[in-house]
Amino acid sequence: MADTPPSGGTPAPLPMPTLEIESELRDSYLAYAMSVIVSRALPDVRDGLKPSHRRILVAMNDLGLGPSSSTSKCAAIVGETMKRYHPHGDASIYDSLVRMTQNWALRYTLVHGQGNFGSIAGLPAAAHRYTEARLTNLAAEMLEDLNNDTVDFIDNYDGKYKEPLVLPSKVPNLLINGSDGIAVGMATEIPPHNLGEVCDALIALLENPNMSLGELISHIPGPDFPTGGIICGRQGIIDGYKTGRGKITLRARTEIVEEGKTTQIIIKEVPFQQTRNRLAEYIGELVKDERVKDISALRDESSARNGEPVRLVIDLKRGADPHLVLNQLYQFTPLQKTVSIILLALVDGRPRILTLKEMLEEFIKHRIQVIRRRTEYKLREAKRRGHILEGQLIAISSLDEVIRICRSSPNRSETKISLQNMEVSASVLGRAIGEKALTALQAELGVAESYRMTEAQADAVVRLQLGQLAALERDEIYKEYAQLREAIVGYETLLASEALIREVIKEDLTYLRNKFGDNRLTEISDEGAYVDMEDLIPVEDQVVSISHKGYIKRLPMDTYRVQHRGGKGVSGGTKDDDFVEHFFVASTHAYLLCFTNRGQLYWLKVYNIPEASRTSAGRSIANVLSLKPDEMITSVIPVRDFEGNFCLLAATRQGKVKKTPLEDYSRPKQGGIIGINLNEGDTLIGVCLVKPGDEVVLSSRNGMAIRFSESDARPMGRNTAGVWGINLKDDDELVGMVVADPEGFLLTICENGYGKRTPFGPNTADELPENGEEAVAEEPVEEESAEGEERSAMRYRKQRRGGKGVRDIRTSERNGKVIGIAAVKDTHELILMTMQGMVNRIKISEVRVVGRNTQGVRVMSVNDGDKIASLALVAAEEVVEEKVPATT
Repeated sequence: MADTPPSGGTPAPLPMPTLEIESELRDSYLAYAMSVIVSRALPDVRDGLKPSHRRILVAMNDLGLGPSSSTSKCAAIVGETMKRYHPHGDASIYDSLVRMTQNWALRYTLVHGQGNFGSIAGLPAAAHRYTEARLTNLAAEMLEDLNNDTVDFIDNYDGKYKEPLVLPSKVPNLLINGSDGIAVGMATEIPPHNLGEVCDALIALLENPNMSLGELISHIPGPDFPTGGIICGRQGIIDGYKTGRGKITLRARTEIVEEGKTTQIIIKEVPFQQTRNRLAEYIGELVKDERVKDISALRDESSARNGEPVRLVIDLKRGADPHLVLNQLYQFTPLQKTVSIILLALVDGRPRILTLKEMLEEFIKHRIQVIRRRTEYKLREAKRRGHILEGQLIAISSLDEVIRICRSSPNRSETKISLQNMEVSASVLGRAIGEKALTALQAELGVAESYRMTEAQADAVVRLQLGQLAALERDEIYKEYAQLREAIVGYETLLASEALIREVIKEDLTYLRNKFGDNRLTEISDEGAYVDMEDLIPVEDQVVSISHKGYIKRLPMDTYRVQHRGGKGVSGGTKDDDFVEHFFVASTHAYLLCFTNRGQLYWLKVYNIPEASRTSAGRSIANVLSLKPDEMITSVIPVRDFEGNFCLLAATRQGKVKKTPLEDYSRPKQGGIIGINLNEGDTLIGVCLVKPGDEVVLSSRNGMAIRFSESDARPMGRNTAGVWGINLKDDDELVGMVVADPEGFLLTICENGYGKRTPFGPNTADELPENGEEAVAEEPVEEESAEGEERSAMRYRKQRRGGKGVRDIRTSERNGKVIGIAAVKDTHELILMTMQGMVNRIKISEVRVVGRNTQGVRVMSVNDGDKIASLALVAAEEVVEEKVPATT
């Protein structure tokens, strides 16, 4: 009673049903997804059309716009399609119509357009009020037999018209024109193929249903794009045909023309779904950004009138390698693209990934059903017409009686009843129509003494005109009946044998191949399309520098001019409060093994280092390597490859060394790997590449050096601390390590710009105790020594690792401490950089050869408060000298 509303009040509202939002969203989204999949995005495997394209073709067929008719305004076609079948925006309908006219979008166009329907340059089509269209001959073949009950029809969106679920299509449109679309959670990407090749494959499959994929590929070697191009490699094609998914690399067709000193790259075809103007824009942007430096000009010489819809001419600079530039264009522009193969289509209304053979089989199944239904329809029509003719034959055999009944009957209904009650004897019928026709009639109606008309036959006789009873007209009826009897027998024979139906399909395919087949446009190359980045980068030496604050850059070798000993150099571009710590020369194709102060190793390609100007500070190394906040690069080793019996020998500031096979460093991770396990307070100061038989020299900050064989250090894993290489004093530390060259010199540079070079000397060992503790720490000055002592002071004798070493150079207030060493020859050149960024390049031959126990000579003049920071070597035969004053 409490819920009862008061008298005259409003009834209480009924409670709303409770819905689970999760289930409601799931059901609604699934309904939407299936609608997109079935009614919008995916083609039907049978006719290869999406609903929008199918409806446009049906609407044009309804308008009578066949291949032989005149064209009609596209606005009328769009309106008819929208009115009858596709209740969506006119823009989307017209876009679909336009695509079916473009011979660069479809391998075989389905609509013939008159007017501006766009171009391969990327220009849009004119509005639909300006253009006209009609069906092509190929589209007419797809629509043939549409009205012969070959496919099912359903109500359109408002129930006023009927539309076909699929076209009867004798054309394998899905394969020859392909399709692409994105549905909900799935996508299709079916490339176009050559009609003649597809027809040959279908004919072969009809003859041998057990064909293998390899046999099919012999008929269909791969896609055939309307814009031509070159497919690189066949594996992607095989994967796509075998599994329904694959990837192929498509390149534009180009030509390299060299005439005298002029070199050109001519682009003659663009990859599928790319436009000429956009491709030119990409190339222009590369040139503007200096990513491709050897292009001097780009011209568009395309002319559809001259049969060259695509002709982009690229002029190269003098001396440029055209193959290198072409590889760069392949890498950085749509001149080369990856085309996916996703053979996804609707099969029985459901999306399904198909193989090539399954796609062909589905088309054959469709054609078998279409031919069977067409034959059944024609058989029904033939029997219906034959039944009428049989009544007319009965009437002709008793023409006088028929006329009497018609004249005496009060109306048409009575006439039909009287005609149905009229009996005609077999003998009379035979005399009238002939024994052959009678025999055929008896085969249809059965042998009887007399025959009567059915209601349908009587109605047809009543509708006969008097002129049709003339003798010539009677002969036409006899002839038509005989032809119908033969046709009926043929239809029944065809329906009784699937082999005959397959023969009909083969005849249709042969007809299509002969009438519409053409030559393949796309070339298939056995060469792989993978372009290694190294193929895009010229092999040349670069100067690489890394500053103390972590800025890295590379510059061409010719940036730094050759100067004479004692010059001040040129500015290297560091910031005021920064200085260069690492400075070396490496090939653009070299790997850089970057060791940090924490013993970590990072892997980097030289060409991945940003190229900058001489005065630029470079880019933060944090943008190039994944360094931790407290990490700094302490050693960089250029390595061309990781093969061979090589090891890396690492040295720490406390004097330890560790030898590890080079191969152990060939697979670094993104965050780096362990290069050496350091003790607390120790840092990595140097790493060098050694091979069996090499000897190394370690040099300390206070001018001590030790030479020992690399075999003294046994190979260890990456995650180890190593063994002692030199026994240092408390105030000393290791600053450098090099591989000894018996025919070369050890170059030692001090921080105040002084240095010297001393011969390594032959590989002679001095007998030392096992612990290697006894060593010569000081030796007489060269000028005061005897002849034997002088020879000893001019070389570095071999010792066991762990000793104190010998004097390398006298460190004094004039010289300063040692900042680095290098193994050099007379042909080398030296590049020095100071903490303030000044750079000097001199010939090694200009550095005086003196003994170990000396102070050396001035190598570079440094400003007050400045000091030498690093050094690097250059082989003289790899550079071009410039004659410049020593004071430059």
